[in-house]
Amino acid sequence: QVQLVESGGGSVQTGGSLRLSCETSGVLFSTSNWAWYRQPPGKQRELVASIDTDAVTYYAVEVAGRFTISRDNAANTIFLQMTNLRPEDTGVYYCNVPPNWSPLNWGQGTHVTVSS
Repeated sequence: QVQLVESGGGSVQTGGSLRLSCETSGVLFSTSNWAWYRQPPGKQRELVASIDTDAVTYYAVEVAGRFTISRDNAANTIFLQMTNLRPEDTGVYYCNVPPNWSPLNWGQGTHVTVSS
């Protein structure tokens, strides 16, 4: 059974940092590409960043230069280091495979709130 468990969210002020984690189980982690998504309040879920099996990364223009996605194949975990956070980064953050892959069951997500 596939499980995705996101953690690390919280409330910070503008300019703050957070490091999100996504622990996976029941999936061949090392042979999968991975991604972080977020859902701002009242909006649809959107792609934030992705990383492939060669650690090649992609970032949405809104977060490029501020967020860093990484993976630990030994721990079956992906990370999202977020710096210089802005109020528009507020939302629920989820991990899953990239949009061009068949999605796994979504986890509960982790809430990020950035206040001005």
